[in-house]
Amino acid sequence: MRIARFSIDGNVAFGAVEGDPTVPDGLVLDIIKGIPFAEFELSGTKVPLSKVRLLPPVLPNKVVAIGRNYAEHAAELGNEVPTVPVAFFKPSTSVVGSGDPIVYPSFSNEVHHEAELAVVISRLCREVPRERVKDVILGYTCANDVTARDAQRAEGQWARAKGFDSACPLGPWIETDLDPSDLAITATVNGELRQAGRTSQMVRSIEDLIVHITEAMTLLPGDVILTGTPAGVGPLNVGDEVAVSIEGIGTLTNKVIKRG
Repeated sequence: MRIARFSIDGNVAFGAVEGDPTVPDGLVLDIIKGIPFAEFELSGTKVPLSKVRLLPPVLPNKVVAIGRNYAEHAAELGNEVPTVPVAFFKPSTSVVGSGDPIVYPSFSNEVHHEAELAVVISRLCREVPRERVKDVILGYTCANDVTARDAQRAEGQWARAKGFDSACPLGPWIETDLDPSDLAITATVNGELRQAGRTSQMVRSIEDLIVHITEAMTLLPGDVILTGTPAGVGPLNVGDEVAVSIEGIGTLTNKVIKRG
């Protein structure tokens, strides 16, 4: 099932995405009674996807991101693959949805795209054993770990470089029925292919990451884990349109604008 979060007539709801994307207004949302983090029913009330505004598919309490989880990406920035996963946070205020703008930060002159598979957590969990990891995953979505690369280099830690407002686009929806082990992941800028990799290239698997993260902290329903980016990261400029596509999920599209 594909679960979207959306706004219509000032109201926010979740809906199951249904239909044929190849025909005009072919995709519709069957509005969900309740929330996807508990038992829910489909209402049978349907609205065309074209008539709503897609929102970030979740509003996470926290986004836990993993750095240098693809060997070729680590190498392209002159880094070694770390001996243990490198985790950092992106604040909830950095999250935007598909179609929302990425606002170029005033403190940077070198902003990069980073296409990533995102994992959405379904329930409160801590110290998750490997054999139970699937039980705490609601599904998967596309992410762009937008990074002010010059600030990342200069400041040594990544809070501002990766946590500025609009630095974490997520969407367009959550896919709950998916094997994430070998999916194509790409990023284009203005239609030009920049990144092309597969999730099978991850140094550490999703199971590895969730076990590692939950050894230290409790994850809450709706929290998001970013699993790293393949090689090919590169600059974004004001006016660019960046699209992250993941096989079996869809495409997350955002335009870069100047801070007003």
